[in-house]
Amino acid sequence: MADGSEKYWREGAQSAMPVIPLRGITAFPNMVFHFDVGREKSVNALEKAMIGGQSVFLVSQRNADTELPTPEDYYSIGTIAKIKQMLKLPGDSIRVLVEGQSRGEIVEAVSEVPFIEAVIAEIEEDELDPLPPKVEALARLVLDAFDEYLSVNQKIPGDVFASVESIEHPGRMADTIASHMEFKTESKQRVLEAFDIEERLQILKEMVDKETEIERIEQDIGKKVRSKINQNQKEYYLREQIKTIRRELGEEESAEEDADGFLKKLKKLKLDKKIHEKIEKEIKRLARMQPGSAEATVVRTYVDWVFDLPWNVYSAKEIDLRAAQKQLDDDHYGLEKVKERILEYLAVMELAPNLKAPILCLVGPPGVGKTSIAKSVAAAMGRSFVRMSLGGVRDEAEIRGHRRTYIGSIPGRIINGMKEAKTMDPVFLFDEIDKIGNDFRGDPASALLEVLDPEQNKEFTDHYLEFAFDLSKVFFITTANTTDTIPRPLLDRMELIEVPGYTEQEKVQIAERYLVPKQFGEHGLTKDMLSISTGAVHDIINFYTRESGVRNLERRIAGICRKAARRIVEKKAKKVLVRPANLEKYLGKRVYRYDIIENQALVGVTTGLAWTAVGGTTLSIETSAVAGKGGVVLTGQLGDVMKESARAGISYIRSIAKEYGIPENFYDKNDIHVHIPEGATPKDGPSAGVTMCLAILSTLTRVPARQDVAMTGEITLLGKVLPVGGIREKVLAAHRAGIRKVLLPRENERDIEEIPDEVRKVMEFVLLDHVKDAMPHVLKRIPRARKARDKDADQKSGTPRARG
Repeated sequence: MADGSEKYWREGAQSAMPVIPLRGITAFPNMVFHFDVGREKSVNALEKAMIGGQSVFLVSQRNADTELPTPEDYYSIGTIAKIKQMLKLPGDSIRVLVEGQSRGEIVEAVSEVPFIEAVIAEIEEDELDPLPPKVEALARLVLDAFDEYLSVNQKIPGDVFASVESIEHPGRMADTIASHMEFKTESKQRVLEAFDIEERLQILKEMVDKETEIERIEQDIGKKVRSKINQNQKEYYLREQIKTIRRELGEEESAEEDADGFLKKLKKLKLDKKIHEKIEKEIKRLARMQPGSAEATVVRTYVDWVFDLPWNVYSAKEIDLRAAQKQLDDDHYGLEKVKERILEYLAVMELAPNLKAPILCLVGPPGVGKTSIAKSVAAAMGRSFVRMSLGGVRDEAEIRGHRRTYIGSIPGRIINGMKEAKTMDPVFLFDEIDKIGNDFRGDPASALLEVLDPEQNKEFTDHYLEFAFDLSKVFFITTANTTDTIPRPLLDRMELIEVPGYTEQEKVQIAERYLVPKQFGEHGLTKDMLSISTGAVHDIINFYTRESGVRNLERRIAGICRKAARRIVEKKAKKVLVRPANLEKYLGKRVYRYDIIENQALVGVTTGLAWTAVGGTTLSIETSAVAGKGGVVLTGQLGDVMKESARAGISYIRSIAKEYGIPENFYDKNDIHVHIPEGATPKDGPSAGVTMCLAILSTLTRVPARQDVAMTGEITLLGKVLPVGGIREKVLAAHRAGIRKVLLPRENERDIEEIPDEVRKVMEFVLLDHVKDAMPHVLKRIPRARKARDKDADQKSGTPRARG
């Protein structure tokens, strides 16, 4: 602070906020400007600011070349700014528009990863009404000095002075002048760090006077230098040199010749009138541009993209249903529903060639062949195959493309896929559609609504192309592990086909027909070198994998192949025989076991069935009643639906307590604890209602429950059993676990037909209308009230019991 001057600022509130170091830029309060962000920490800081109050602290780096700045590499005083707008640029960088709010100072560093965060003290300035004489005098001197500087510097627009002169606050006026001056970062930082207005004006006056003097010296030197050609003449001269060099190399081709060639191509395409006029206009623009200009490059790239698209090109292969069915059967074992739907579509296409292509969604656990069958569909139909993974896609531009507002903009991946397919009717696979995301860059799922709607995709508009492109002949197939995370409007546009898990016998067939030959080929083995018996395959499935698909099965087979290859190369064996007896030698100790004890019974423990994104599974539900005040404890990461099922079961048991000899006031004197093991795994869904109800009933009546009986179904407060989904997957899970009796809701009787014959033949199914229907099959005996037991005893003995 200058000696004898008053203090016209004060330190305000402190708060933690993201920090972004700027390279070669100094941010001032009350200034609106933009800058580009590309570093990971800075992008993370922007995202944090957008989640919060959109405030960010901007500081200048001491050295602009430092890529990963530490606190020593940037100044501690900067500007608190508010984010106004963000725009994604090519190369994963972001352009940010901000408005400076006030000065600030870093008081304490909070963190360095994943972004820089610090506690910032805001510096507040007084309004100065009226202006102190000394401050007013300094402000006038600075304004005059800036006016003089503008008179010798022609780079700054003339209207800047008028806008600066209209600023009444001298501190803001000084900041505005400093932001317009071509000072070095160190000089601008001096102005920013001058909290006191008098000091700031004095520093700025000295700096402006110095710049004015330097500018005058530069003009004097410039007048003494005589130039025979101006900048335009120089560019013309260089351009003529380039043309001469190209002519000598035989590469000479004028813009007019390019345009003529494009127009001839356009005429042959026979496009829609609107599209034709749009492209023709761009070609004529290209003809009027200088070939080497940036804009000509953008237009030429656009025209090249247009002509690379497969206009009016369709697959010429005739439909042969028998050949298509053979192709599907050769590539995949099972999956009858999917194959049937594809063959139905091909049959209808034979009768109605103009049929709109269906949009199928294959839903099933991992490893069951959803992606590979899409490739087989393309091969069976004789069409090109394009795959686009949607897992983690968050930018709408991935679907709709980028607008042609900058160099480097490109179409979306759908148009790019059509270019790669080279036909208008490929099989287009959207993989992992249930894992699509969204953020501030847009919602890709909403953009897909137009693509996957047969009534709209005939006129799909990519932002880059700016005209409608016909996708109605494209056969779209999507894959998902679950439909729960797919937005409902998007799900409504697709035909769902469930791709279920495989039975043990199906896995054996898949292993022997496809997986074993594939791994033999990849590991350079033949049947004369390695033999894996059918019994060994059964044991791999039962004791080394537990999955709905066959991915882990393939990994286990690959592991055997590697060990066999080593033994053969080391000449320890000419041929390796893998049998159940020596399987542990190649795969180690057994990982899983299926040895549930027949007729084992435990109090308060029942076996339920669940359906997850990775297939069916069994759940062991444990319950206990301890002294308490009627509380209900639910553990095991249960979701809201399962918690409601548990409470509904308790309410139902309270309503029938007297009938089964349960004290009517049990709820007041006991806490009921419901637990599902494997607490690290979240669980939810309506399937466990019956299971939890019987487990609680077993606990309260002390009647053991059988563990070799599995069940599924939701219940109402009246004890009715409601239908649930995923019956096939659940029954397969019970079969894998060695369970042979399954209790199902009666309304799920129709789903039993979907269960493979080899499983259905060995399973016993009990259909439930009411929870009471399940009691004889689960509980070792039916609990009854004491009076009912006494009456039965009297009838058996024939002697009336004395009554008091």
